[in-house]
Amino acid sequence: MTGSMPRRQLGTGGPYVSAIGLGCMAMSDVYAQPDEDAGERTIHAALDAGIDFLNTGDFYGNGRNELLLARALKGRRHQAFISVKTGALKSPGGDYIGFDMRPQAIRNFLAHTLTRLGTDYVDLYQPSRIDPAVPVEETIGAIADLVKEGWVRHIGLSEAGVTSIRRAHAVHPICAHEVEYSLLGREVEDEILPTCRELGIATVAYSVLAGGLLGGKYLPGAGAVSEREGLPRFQPDAVNSNLALVERLRDIATDKSISLATLAIAWVLARGADVIPLVGVRQPARLQDAIAAAQVTLSAAELAAIESAIPRGAGVGTQYGGFVHDMLALERAGKLNPAAKVQG
Repeated sequence: MTGSMPRRQLGTGGPYVSAIGLGCMAMSDVYAQPDEDAGERTIHAALDAGIDFLNTGDFYGNGRNELLLARALKGRRHQAFISVKTGALKSPGGDYIGFDMRPQAIRNFLAHTLTRLGTDYVDLYQPSRIDPAVPVEETIGAIADLVKEGWVRHIGLSEAGVTSIRRAHAVHPICAHEVEYSLLGREVEDEILPTCRELGIATVAYSVLAGGLLGGKYLPGAGAVSEREGLPRFQPDAVNSNLALVERLRDIATDKSISLATLAIAWVLARGADVIPLVGVRQPARLQDAIAAAQVTLSAAELAAIESAIPRGAGVGTQYGGFVHDMLALERAGKLNPAAKVQG
């Protein structure tokens, strides 16, 4: 790699990856009409900067994101650490229609992932959610078999509660757990982050800019944000309250001669050497805030000022609403996944 990006370890005894990861979802899905040429350039720019941790999902763009990664990594696969989430089901039109974490489904999903990526192994494989219909031991056991067979190198989790994390880790070492973590979303600090630290599991933080609220893109008084209008954090009253909080950070960023986005990412990096933020960008220029954050050191006084500007719990609204919010709440309460099956 040509960049000077710092490295962090994925779990105790796990592999080292770039201190910042590139979330690739938005290049093929969700918020805007995909510009895959820009996506390829962004992936190339990330690799050139030393960002080798590339995060995708087999359901992003109904598989198009993996195909994009394959094109971008042609001749450069050896430079990339590819993390793939799996198990979400989507219709041909792109609507989410459920989850399937049965062992046979996991093997099937991986077969298609390897074909789309044009590779013979995945570096990190992780269930995208905990399936309420399948004991987590069965899902992780199936992936552990794939590790033994050489198709997968390491196992992770995503949006799991403490109970599921412990049950999964008892089957096979889990090196990374992906979860929302930002100045506006700190619930992970209650139980999940301490549990991961106890077990030696790295935290991969997504939505570190809280969907863009912490990036300086939106200003107070903006009202609902159209592309995210269904999310609780972006409802008119919530978004204006949240943006008012974000404005309190502006002087801190200005004093350090960095952007608001760089400050927010640097704050996540400062939460511990076992925390790796993902940045989801679609254009090479947008990488600069993240690259700069990796070189920022926040003093104790600056961290206290940030904490004063946006105290824990001050944000209004959650990342998700409706069914997804309810499902995640049940999982964190340990009430979603069935108990392990008794062998015998």
